[in-house]
Amino acid sequence: MAVINLTNLNFEDEVMRSDKPVLIDFFANWCGPCRMVSPLVDEIAEERSDVKVCKVDVDEQGELAANFGVSSIPMLVVIKNGKVTAQQIGAVPKPAILGLLDK
Repeated sequence: MAVINLTNLNFEDEVMRSDKPVLIDFFANWCGPCRMVSPLVDEIAEERSDVKVCKVDVDEQGELAANFGVSSIPMLVVIKNGKVTAQQIGAVPKPAILGLLDK
């Protein structure tokens, strides 16, 4: 499944009303660790049809990032049934990202 770029306009529909767990990657294009995590998140989007994968560019969607208290990036958040079930700050390997989905 393709990665969805989240904004304030589509957040409610794509995340809060999702019938699947949602993995959100908060990133910035200038962030080195974000560039390491981004391809891993893209791979998960292609491999896992049971998960919705989204990205938030914190420079473009500052309000959305602030709503999640993003102070460091990359920050990964998993939301299931409208509730945050896991989050991770910093670059981590793919198995760690997949582990967030199992929490």
